[in-house]
Amino acid sequence: MLNQALAFILQNVTNLLLIALLLRVYMQLVRVPFQNPFAQFVVKVTDFAVRPMRKVVPGLLGIDMATLLLAIILQFMLTLALYALQGFPFAVAGMSVLTGFLLLSLVSLLTLACYVLMGLVLVTAVLSLVNPFSPFMVVFDSLTAPLLRPFRSVVPLIGNVDLSPMIFLLLCQFVVTFPLAWLDLWARHLI
Repeated sequence: MLNQALAFILQNVTNLLLIALLLRVYMQLVRVPFQNPFAQFVVKVTDFAVRPMRKVVPGLLGIDMATLLLAIILQFMLTLALYALQGFPFAVAGMSVLTGFLLLSLVSLLTLACYVLMGLVLVTAVLSLVNPFSPFMVVFDSLTAPLLRPFRSVVPLIGNVDLSPMIFLLLCQFVVTFPLAWLDLWARHLI
């Protein structure tokens, strides 16, 4: 019972930090201006870990590799910790299971990234209906515009309603449900 509570707390706290790290990578990738409260919050929450990592790991092709590597390492450590709390026999299994744990960590991180993107699209859609002139609308719109642009070019407006967020959400849910779930199952078989 204590292990379950500890796993719950560890997973949720780590996932919040992972979400902030993924948002930071994505915001830099799509060149969101960092002079807004939302971006400043993400930077302040992640700066304690990202700044030292940037001294060691440089960026690559506009991608913040330090933050991305930090997210991968954190997810890997979380996966190992959760399995350790469940009583996984690491001493018996040996080093051969690390490949499976690494793949499982990458799949978990990709799944979380899909959910983060889905959340951004949902927040933008709701914000555009409730308060389209909010100062946060500029940030969320610049975060979701690159995601929705391919769908907006194909799907026309129907009665002034943009269906591209719904199509994007369905596509993300498909990716999480089928390819990522299959990779997750395969990684668990490697363990």
